Amino acid sequence: MTAEQGGLGGWGRKAADETMQFDLYRFIGECQDALGADQPLKAMREVVARTVSEPASLMSALGEPRWAQIEKLYCSPELTILNLVWAPGMSFMPHNHQMWAIIGIYAGCEDNVFWRRIRDDAGGRVEPAGAKRLVAKEAEPLGRNIIHSVTNPMTSFTGALHVYGGDFFAAARSEWDPATKLERPYSVENTLRQFEDANASFVAAAALAGKEFK
Repeated sequence: MTAEQGGLGGWGRKAADETMQFDLYRFIGECQDALGADQPLKAMREVVARTVSEPASLMSALGEPRWAQIEKLYCSPELTILNLVWAPGMSFMPHNHQMWAIIGIYAGCEDNVFWRRIRDDAGGRVEPAGAKRLVAKEAEPLGRNIIHSVTNPMTSFTGALHVYGGDFFAAARSEWDPATKLERPYSVENTLRQFEDANASFVAAAALAGKEFK
C-alpha cells in the first residue's frame, strides 16, 4: 500500500496512534476481501459492523473524536475508507456519493435525512423522503443513488467510519443548497469550509462557557 493509498493523512487534523489495538491494515484487507464477495455491500456491512462494535479499540487507535474532520485512512479507485468526525450540533447539506457506502458509528450518533429529486424540476431540487438516526455500534448501508443530509444532534462529537465503493475524492457528484434545495456540483472547498466553521463555532462556544479547549 502506497502513502497515497493509505497512511493516516488527508483532510482535517491528524488523529492516529501508531500503537494500535485496532489494526488498520487488517481492516483494509478485510474491506478489500469484501469487495470480492458475491454480495459486496452485505459483506462490507458485516466488516464495518464488527469493527464499530468495539468503540474503545477504535478510539485507542484513531483517538477520541474531539475535532471535526474528514481523515483519509485509505483510498484507491475501488475503495475509500474515512474517519469522519462531526462537531456538536453540526449539520451538513444534502449530497450524494455516486457509489454505495457503509456508515459505521463508533461514538455519538447522527441524524440522517434522505431526499429525493422533485420530478421535472428545472433546478434539480430535492424534497425530504425519510429519516433515520444512527447510534454507536450501528452500521448502515447506503445505495449508490442515495441523497442524504447529516446532523449531529449531540452536545459531544460524533465519530464514524465511512467506507465507499470507489474513489470518494475523484467521483463527480452533487450537493444541494441547504436553503433553496437547488442542485450544484459538489465542492471540496465548501466541505472543508463547513468543517472549519464547525470547529470555530465549537471553540467559541467552549470559550463562552469558560472551558479550556484542547
